[in-house]
Amino acid sequence: MILEVCANSYQSAINAAEAGAHRIELCSELAVGGITPSYGLLKQVMQAVSVPVFVLIRPRSGNFTFSEAEYDIMKQDIKLCKELGCKGIVSGILNKDNTLDVERTKALVDLSKPLHFTFYRAFDWVPNPKEALLKLIETGVNRVLTSGQQSSAESGITLLSELKALANGAIGILPGGGVNIRNAALFKEVGFSEIHVSASAIEVVNELPKVPMNNNRLFNETITSYSSKQTIKEILKAIQ
Repeated sequence: MILEVCANSYQSAINAAEAGAHRIELCSELAVGGITPSYGLLKQVMQAVSVPVFVLIRPRSGNFTFSEAEYDIMKQDIKLCKELGCKGIVSGILNKDNTLDVERTKALVDLSKPLHFTFYRAFDWVPNPKEALLKLIETGVNRVLTSGQQSSAESGITLLSELKALANGAIGILPGGGVNIRNAALFKEVGFSEIHVSASAIEVVNELPKVPMNNNRLFNETITSYSSKQTIKEILKAIQ
C-alpha cells in the first residue's frame, strides 16, 4: 500500500522521506487546507529528497473558484514544478456553484503532462460526486484525493468505496482526511491501494505573542506543526 504524506514544510518533507513514505504532497499552510509552496521551498525539497514529490497548486486559501489572474498563476506554478523535476501536480478548479470546472481543470491536466495529476479535496464540495468522478476520468486525471465528502475519510468510507467501484481502475481514489495510525489499516482491508496522511505533530515554540499576526487569533501562534517521523513509521507498519 502506498503512503502519501502531506508535508507542510521542509522539515516535514525530510521527515517523510527519512521515515520511508512512498510519496510526498508538498504544500504550505496546512491549517487552511494548504496552498502552493514557495519557489525556495520547492527547490530545496527537490534537492534534498529522492521520494516522488507532488505539489499542491492552489494560489490562495478559501474557495476553489479562481479568477483568470489566479488561473494564470496556477499555470505558471505548474510550469515551474515541471522545470524543477516534480513528479506530480495536485490541483483543480470548481465553478461558483461548486460543480467541476471541466474546461479549466482539463487545461491544467494537459499542461501538467507527463506529470501525474491528482484532483484535490475540492472534490468534497461537488454536489454530485459520482457525476464529477466520471468527468474527471474524461479529463485524464490520475487520482482523486477525497474524504468521501465527510469530515474524515473513515466517516466517508461508504462513498469512498462506491467511488472506487464506479472508477473500476480508470482513476485512483486516494482516501485522505483524518487518516491516522488507528484507522490506516481499515482502508487496506476494504481494498484501497494508497492513503494520504499528514502525520502531524505539534511543538510549542514560544509564548503567546503580545500582538497577533492574524485577525481574532484564528491560529495558535505559539506552535509549529510538522509531519512526525515516528508517526509515519507507525502508519507504515500498520499497513504492511
